[in-house]
Amino acid sequence: MKHLTKRRLAFVVAAAMGIAGCADDGKDGADGAPGEPGPGPNPPVTESADITHITMISHAIEEGQVRYEFEVTNEDGVLVNGLGKAEAKFAEKTDRGVVLNRDGNVGGYTDSTKEGSSLTAIGDGHYEFIAAMPAVTAASEGIVWLRVGGDSETEIARSQPMVVDKPEMIHTSTTETCYSCHVDYGTSSMKHPSYTAINVEGEVDFVAGCLVCHNNVSRAEENGGYATNTLQKIGHVNHQKFEKDFEVANCYTCHAEPVINTSIAGNGCSDCHSTDAASGIVMAMNDFDAREFHASLSGIGLVERQADRNDHSTVLSDIYTTDSGVTYCTDLSLYQGESMLDIETLYNDGTLSYAGGYMHGYNNKSIIGRETNSYEASFKGDGTKTMCYAASSFGINVPQIMASSRVTFAHGDDPSYDGVTFTSYSPVFAIADGEVTDYDRRHAVTTDSCSTCHNNETNYHKNGGYSEGGYDCVACHNNGQDRNSAGSAPGFGPMVHSMHWGVGSELLKTDEDGNPIPNSATELNADNCVSCHADGIDLYAIPNQYMRAKAFHGGDNTKMASPITANCYACHDSASALNHMEQNGGEIDAEVVADWYLQPTMESCSTCHAEGKSFGIDKFHVFER
Repeated sequence: MKHLTKRRLAFVVAAAMGIAGCADDGKDGADGAPGEPGPGPNPPVTESADITHITMISHAIEEGQVRYEFEVTNEDGVLVNGLGKAEAKFAEKTDRGVVLNRDGNVGGYTDSTKEGSSLTAIGDGHYEFIAAMPAVTAASEGIVWLRVGGDSETEIARSQPMVVDKPEMIHTSTTETCYSCHVDYGTSSMKHPSYTAINVEGEVDFVAGCLVCHNNVSRAEENGGYATNTLQKIGHVNHQKFEKDFEVANCYTCHAEPVINTSIAGNGCSDCHSTDAASGIVMAMNDFDAREFHASLSGIGLVERQADRNDHSTVLSDIYTTDSGVTYCTDLSLYQGESMLDIETLYNDGTLSYAGGYMHGYNNKSIIGRETNSYEASFKGDGTKTMCYAASSFGINVPQIMASSRVTFAHGDDPSYDGVTFTSYSPVFAIADGEVTDYDRRHAVTTDSCSTCHNNETNYHKNGGYSEGGYDCVACHNNGQDRNSAGSAPGFGPMVHSMHWGVGSELLKTDEDGNPIPNSATELNADNCVSCHADGIDLYAIPNQYMRAKAFHGGDNTKMASPITANCYACHDSASALNHMEQNGGEIDAEVVADWYLQPTMESCSTCHAEGKSFGIDKFHVFER
């Protein structure tokens, strides 16, 4: 049962076409003299590789062995001779799941130095490796794994592991779901990143690469697998209390494919449930998808919250005035699909816990604070809620204004946190002439940046929805409101950076002795900015205007900060880092002036640190997957 890859097939087809295609295209040239090479250059070869690449030609699962045929090149694409070592693993698919047994009873692992195995050069850079595995039969199927190089007798580096082949649906989590947080495990400082595997196309195959050792059956069991910790246990137990607003029962976060267990006592369930307790809940069936079951468990509320999130939306009307600028009003509407709902009725019957909004100042695509929090409310009888703000109470008095709204569906003990919130932003209204333009704000994170980890569909608090990359949070955490969120930083960007990797991350949780516990994001690579900034960052696009900055100082001492410095200092908060920023025009403690939002800063960070520059942030942070 030999398996040819596309690359091998293409070679065979090309050879056949070459033989058949020369009939009328010209006569053969003269043969080379005896002992001399024929026409055409020989490919270059070497005996060293700083980076070793494998190109699979074929593999076959046979009685008592796995046979590999492959080509080896170095970092320059040059064929490599003199390979001294190859390693093979085969985790077999059984009725208990994938198993690679250390006793040799199921599957197998070996290298070219072991008895019965052999590594043979059959051409320049071209090798055959016969991996002796007594328990393997021609009918076996499972994860076929290969790694070459790394022996002390040659100058050929150890290659990245390769998953040569695997059965369909051998695992239900994916590289993409794992890498939404881990991004590039192979460059991390976590446990054995060098075992991060690729497939024959050179793409990362993270889950299969882990599963080949961390099998479905623990080593501790009779005829168990290779490692004591199964991959299910690593996934389930290690992520039980991953982060605030992470719901472990939302299995869809990791399991992109249906999770079908034909036995409740089987793989995975016992990591979280005792066998007796699990079997008392439900009897497994062939079409039983554990993801749906967990999402619908009573008390979690995922299904209800997801339904609210998916089915509803809110809209704020243009701002208008009916009394020559004494008040400014906007109408709030709530929709289910395309049907407008009655906000007053839903509020009175307890479906909604809040429906209100704020009036903001606006300048240069930025919310620069609240003009006022107070408003007169009324209902028109068509389902909308009208909010009118007295101009006499405005505190910023900027030329343009706009409104934000918050509608919260009541869930849980505290709807401000457990509910589902929708935030809308009205178009922008120019006070001088009544001109209306669309609300716009630069938002450099992707839609699922927050909800990948914060997956329980709740709010951080109040209108802090995790959907749409935290776009709703800007209504409060904007450039003009000097927040002090867990001592973190002002504005949306600095706050998020600090909450995950800066001082704010240490103030959210404490241990039994009251010592701060950094949140789970600090366990991941902080340099992996692509988790949120999938489209990169353009420092030149950041508006050159101050933001209010009480949070950098504590107490009520309100200052101003320049925007790039505020974002960078949220993580890079050493004295030397701040000194570097200040020497290049950055500020976190500028004195406040009346028209602060119109004042340009002097920071010149983009000159050296914009993407593509010699010291661009992309040289030190990961912006590509």
